[in-house]
Amino acid sequence: MSVRLKLTLSYAAFLIVAGAILLAVVWLWLLRYVPDVIIARGPGTPNRGDLQRAFVPKAAWAMFFIVVFGLVGGWLLSGWMLAPLNRITRTTRLVADGSLSQRIRLEGPRDEFRELSDAFDTMLDRLEAHVEEQKRFAANASHELRTPLAITQTLLDVARNDPARESDDLLDRLHAVNVRAIDLTEALLLLSRADRRAFTREPVDLSLLAEDAAETFLPLAESRGVTLEVDGDAAPTDGSPALLLQLVTNLVHNAVVHNLAEEGRVWVSTAAGQRRCELVVENTGPVVSGSQLATLVEPFQRGAGRTRTDHGGVGLGLAIAKAITEAHDGTLALAPREGGGLRITARLARTSREATAGSVVE
Repeated sequence: MSVRLKLTLSYAAFLIVAGAILLAVVWLWLLRYVPDVIIARGPGTPNRGDLQRAFVPKAAWAMFFIVVFGLVGGWLLSGWMLAPLNRITRTTRLVADGSLSQRIRLEGPRDEFRELSDAFDTMLDRLEAHVEEQKRFAANASHELRTPLAITQTLLDVARNDPARESDDLLDRLHAVNVRAIDLTEALLLLSRADRRAFTREPVDLSLLAEDAAETFLPLAESRGVTLEVDGDAAPTDGSPALLLQLVTNLVHNAVVHNLAEEGRVWVSTAAGQRRCELVVENTGPVVSGSQLATLVEPFQRGAGRTRTDHGGVGLGLAIAKAITEAHDGTLALAPREGGGLRITARLARTSREATAGSVVE
């Protein structure tokens, strides 16, 4: 049976039971009080049999009316009550057919159906945004992967058409292109892994990761004339040591590479509050506008002055950092510095310091 039919029968059954109880109460009252008064008037007055013959047909008609009224009224009432649910069902079917732009937008008082409708619309908003983001990501990834393959194909064609060409230069260029393709593939796999949250959580101290990343990129910073400073307190959290190290590494690398041509600076700090701990990476660099800031965490996006260099990466550094932070139920906030550069803050849930004591990050 449909829900509407079940509700109709439920309403009708409740009304029938209530009507039967009411008629039974009336009948009992008549039997208890009315006959005594009638009999006290003397012989020839109506007795209980006459009262029964007068009451029962009217009670039967009353029950018949109650049954009909209960069924018809219950059917109409259940239809009115289920109208919002039918609207939600129709929208769900349209969405299932691929129309993600559909919304319920249920009006009226904020009851259970309205809350369900609003929750469903919110889910559709996020789903549509996620699908669009995935489409853009797939298109950008295809373009980025096609570039090294096209370069490789061109170099091979040139070498085949020019046998006298020296092979050393060709091999060097092919090696560089192949390295970039491998780096891009590994970055895509890392981003996918972070999105799936396929990792085991362990105690990690962000301050130790910051020191490790700074030590790794110190030679690169010195070669580019960038001063790298690390400071901060212990910042214990739970997560994947490898992914969180990748998070810190990406942020520090991004700060070093996208900096001033001369006398650039990078500041890395950690701090811990009662419930949250944070990693802050700040650097000098070109001025970043608000419109550019919103796109920097998208895959393959680069702002003004953030061009590809010998250490420029594959355009996935901040996108991976954001994915890793969100996979650890944290937030990644970007803010422009006055005078140029960025301030990037990763906030994660804090754990007790004792839990991370003696933890080693490989």
